[in-house]
Amino acid sequence: MDDFITLDTTDLIWSSGIIIMAMVLSNWQKLELEGQFILAAGRALLQLLVVSSVLLVIFELDNPVAVLGILGIMLTIAARAANNRITHQKQRLFPVVLGALLVSSLLTLSYALIVIIRPDIWYSPQYLIPLTGMILGNAMNSASLTGERLGSMIAQNRLEVETHLCLGATPKQAIASYRKEAIRIGLIPTLNQMMVVGIVSLPGMFTGQVLAGIDPLNAASYQILILFMIVFSNLLTAILVTEGVYRKFFNSQAQLLL
Repeated sequence: MDDFITLDTTDLIWSSGIIIMAMVLSNWQKLELEGQFILAAGRALLQLLVVSSVLLVIFELDNPVAVLGILGIMLTIAARAANNRITHQKQRLFPVVLGALLVSSLLTLSYALIVIIRPDIWYSPQYLIPLTGMILGNAMNSASLTGERLGSMIAQNRLEVETHLCLGATPKQAIASYRKEAIRIGLIPTLNQMMVVGIVSLPGMFTGQVLAGIDPLNAASYQILILFMIVFSNLLTAILVTEGVYRKFFNSQAQLLL
């Protein structure tokens, strides 16, 4: 494999030309997206520079407290972002979303690190931080999709739910079909990605390793591991989130709170 080609400051400045071309197209088509492109590009640039600087410090420290600290921040931000996308009962769902993301990420990462990757030290930032970022990013989307879907379906089908309750069904039985559909909805993006990976799309993990000069077969092995981790963590997140969401809609007397 050829040596990795690094990008310097000049290259980054030239890369802004791509955004400028997008702005020109937006202006040509009168889409009025130029301001959003500038804001999005500015935020992405600032966030990535800050994150890369922080990671440099974390890698140099090589300390478990520092690594766990950055992971805790990532988890909290992901939970807050997912919770904000859930319209119904959002003020009461943050602990549910946070707990779901924590449990699913912890189980998935523990299995991958202990059984498969087996780094010299368990808190190795080289593996733990990137893997956590990918798992949390996808689990966050699964949490928001399933939570929003289940909340909306319960609200839209209030009479049907109350009818089931009047006929003797438990709250869990009354919303069982909605919960299953919400979980399926949350897994659709992940399953679609897996169906076309390597044919239609080349995921970031695979592309990044190939660009860095890693053998494509080794890069593919890591990407397969990542995809399997994402599927499991997304499914577990969806199950835990829907379990917590539906409970927020009923009181101790099994009455619907809407």
